[in-house]
Amino acid sequence: MSGIVNTAQAEAWNGYEGRHWAAHDERYDAVNGGFNEFLFDAAEIGERDRVLDIGCGNGQVTRLAAGRAPLGGATGIDLSAPMLTTARARAEAEGVANVTFEQGDVQVFPFEEGAFDVALSRFAVMFFADPVAAFANVHRALRPGARLAFLCMTELAGTDLGAVFGALAPFLPTPTGADGTGPTSFADPARVRSVLTDAGFRDVTCTRVEADQVWGSDVPDAAGFIADWGPVKYHLGQVDEGTADAAREALSTALQPFENADDVRLRGTAWLVTASALR
Repeated sequence: MSGIVNTAQAEAWNGYEGRHWAAHDERYDAVNGGFNEFLFDAAEIGERDRVLDIGCGNGQVTRLAAGRAPLGGATGIDLSAPMLTTARARAEAEGVANVTFEQGDVQVFPFEEGAFDVALSRFAVMFFADPVAAFANVHRALRPGARLAFLCMTELAGTDLGAVFGALAPFLPTPTGADGTGPTSFADPARVRSVLTDAGFRDVTCTRVEADQVWGSDVPDAAGFIADWGPVKYHLGQVDEGTADAAREALSTALQPFENADDVRLRGTAWLVTASALR
């Protein structure tokens, strides 16, 4: 693996967080996969394109991108060894031959200059130690005129997920941090435009999109899954047993309005961001 500068994220994604995502890849894809078509429509992958998937995780987006570029291919890069193991196994099982996976830090990874025609990402660009440096390195990896498309979280306020996490607030800190930090660090389109422009990208657009996110088969299943998600699990471990039990009960209550006959389904929101790698 190449050098790492984002050491805190590397520790998380090679520890419990990464192992949980790797062990539950289909569940996380059920949460985030509803946004895939927005991403691929924006990326406009051609059959000969070379595609870079930033923060590829368990590799669903990488594999789907490879399918859209049968005469090209897709490369996924991620910090997480556990998720990359899952990604490679899924690609082999599905017979996706034109895909490769690299473990590394996007901010400093030694990409070949101009090696890619498209870069994309699904909810994985919000955690860079230095986002301008990371996107400048992506820009260098793209040929002139190449396309960038990614999804990132909006603010939590006023969303279904915000209501669910808000129910935990009397008992635990917000698991994603305050709006504008952590997973919501790109919630402000003005900041997105500033970072990408400083990194060399042009024609930046931010479009708000919505999709259903399936969190479980019923309330107990969804509540258990969310409680085992890294940030929530961590905060539950920092409080006494009574407070933790009260938080779990509040979580279950908050999920009840979203339970259907077959699943627990929240309406998710995201920013769909596009830009051009003009020189």
